[in-house]
Amino acid sequence: MRDKVVSAADAVAVIRPGDLLATSGFVGIGTPDALLAALAERHERSGEPRDLTLLFAAGQGDGKERGLNRLAAPGLVKRAIGGHWGLIPRLGALALAEQIEAWNLPQGVISHLYRDIAAGKPGTISKVGLGTFVDPRLGGGRINRRSTEELVRLMEIDGREWLFYKAQRIDVAFIRGTTADAHGNVTMEREALTLDNLAMAMAARNSGGVVIAQVERIARNGSLHPRQVQVPASLVDCVVQAPPELHRQTYATAYSPAFAQEIQVPLDRLPALPLDERKLIARRCAMELPVDGVVNLGIGMPEGVAAVAAEEQVMDLITLTAEPGIVGGVPAGGMDFGAGYNIEALVDQNQQFDFYDGGGLDLAVLGMAEVDGEGNVNVSRFGNRLAGAGGFINITQSARTLVFAGTFTAGGLDVAVDGGRLVIRKEGRSRKFHAAVEQVTFSGRQAALAGQRVLYVTERCTFELTPAGLRLKEVAPGIDVARDILAHMAFRPLVDEPSMLPASLYDTGPMGLRSLLLDVALEDRLHHDAQRGLLFLDFRHLHVARPEDVDAIRRVVDARCRAIGAKVAAVVAYDGFRLDDAAAEAYAAMVRDMEAAHYTKVSRYAGGAFDRLKLAQALQREIAPPGGLPR
Repeated sequence: MRDKVVSAADAVAVIRPGDLLATSGFVGIGTPDALLAALAERHERSGEPRDLTLLFAAGQGDGKERGLNRLAAPGLVKRAIGGHWGLIPRLGALALAEQIEAWNLPQGVISHLYRDIAAGKPGTISKVGLGTFVDPRLGGGRINRRSTEELVRLMEIDGREWLFYKAQRIDVAFIRGTTADAHGNVTMEREALTLDNLAMAMAARNSGGVVIAQVERIARNGSLHPRQVQVPASLVDCVVQAPPELHRQTYATAYSPAFAQEIQVPLDRLPALPLDERKLIARRCAMELPVDGVVNLGIGMPEGVAAVAAEEQVMDLITLTAEPGIVGGVPAGGMDFGAGYNIEALVDQNQQFDFYDGGGLDLAVLGMAEVDGEGNVNVSRFGNRLAGAGGFINITQSARTLVFAGTFTAGGLDVAVDGGRLVIRKEGRSRKFHAAVEQVTFSGRQAALAGQRVLYVTERCTFELTPAGLRLKEVAPGIDVARDILAHMAFRPLVDEPSMLPASLYDTGPMGLRSLLLDVALEDRLHHDAQRGLLFLDFRHLHVARPEDVDAIRRVVDARCRAIGAKVAAVVAYDGFRLDDAAAEAYAAMVRDMEAAHYTKVSRYAGGAFDRLKLAQALQREIAPPGGLPR
């Protein structure tokens, strides 16, 4: 086997005019800056190559000069197809100025495209993007008028709408690892993420293209452990050893052993957030954390939820994840975003999006920049500022419960907590609640049809999505609805009798979140939706140990049903439900009695397959997974 180690200049010399270049990276993690810098230098020196097409899933840049910003030279790029644009403003400026063709597609879709290209498929079929600006009926992901090719098509399978994303032929792939031998085997032991490197290499190889790997060190042939090799030599054409300044672990951190899972750090030493608007929002979002559930937290305001969860000592009750592949632990923030502390597992980005797209997320907390009366959210396009969707569309269309987090207004907002009441000392200059959003990154109508539970959390109030639009759900103490809420909205939400946000949100000490999540009174577990004729029984994480516990449930359910005055359809959530053998017979008898006396029909749901099987055996009733749970 030949020695594949070459200089960066020699590696990029193989790139031809008009090639499609796929690049790895998530912010600064896994971004091959040495290769990007060498390509930019070659073009500056010789004018070659020209008219490249870029294909990238996540944002790869620092918002200034690094990452794909290096390639924003006139003539170098002709087309760009990317998932997130907010960190590459120099390239984004070319797109907004109509100097290049440009598309913004969901990050997870591009991640899956690599895998489908490798498999020789014509493209990727997904429900992700329906009803958003990626939908061909709403623009097909085009960023400007110059971009005329149809990369996304609407299709129907068995009466359901799907989107077809066209595959691209990859001529060159830039990937990144930690160590390579001269044959081209690549490991990633010091990288914070593995991303899509393997899928990209396979896609380029099977397209007849070239794979160039940037690494930080070279090892002797035969010395790499095969279980550590992430990309085998058969997929790699050349290897470039990068200088340290162009191979940082993240753009904020040169190297952290915690991000490489060499050590774990004491999370109890994380400082508590000050009691400001960010913490108020994070606390209300944290009230939605699902015990034993899987959660995604977005960058920015949602990062505060992890800090609140750590302060309230509930990290053991949930599994936090981030879209590029970390599972468990605590996601890092800022320019470290994508990495994680004390994670339990690391999977490839395309695998994480498999789990997300299939409905694996119990809760997602994401930011919001613009919201309208239908519940649509825009985080991707604002006039001459191009942020891009990233993984936002994948996550928001698939999570069972969705919480958007952000201040009610922006630009100079000044609030304070005084005596357990919220005081607006200065209103923000910019509204967030508009008559219509500039671009639909999240479709409220699509979510309502799918039955998603969606909340919009601000420092002064909470809205919920209904089939008729946004409804004011909760108001902070000290807030006047007309003066502090409705006066700053371009539409009128549904307003009936909003409840008061919990006083514990405004305490200077811990808010008692652990008890809030675990200790729910039986009376509070029953919710009657009179309009739909549904009685919701939230038995998640309820422990029924003795016949006396069964008697208590019987009394509460019977009293509520008698108060309703007519038979209703019951929906019972059983995630994490524990039924001891000593109470099983009495519980099954109680269930039969309630069915006969009060229910027209019963739908039962549980998240874990093992829990469903055990409960179905005890009740002799069918227990379904939670994907079809009515909202």
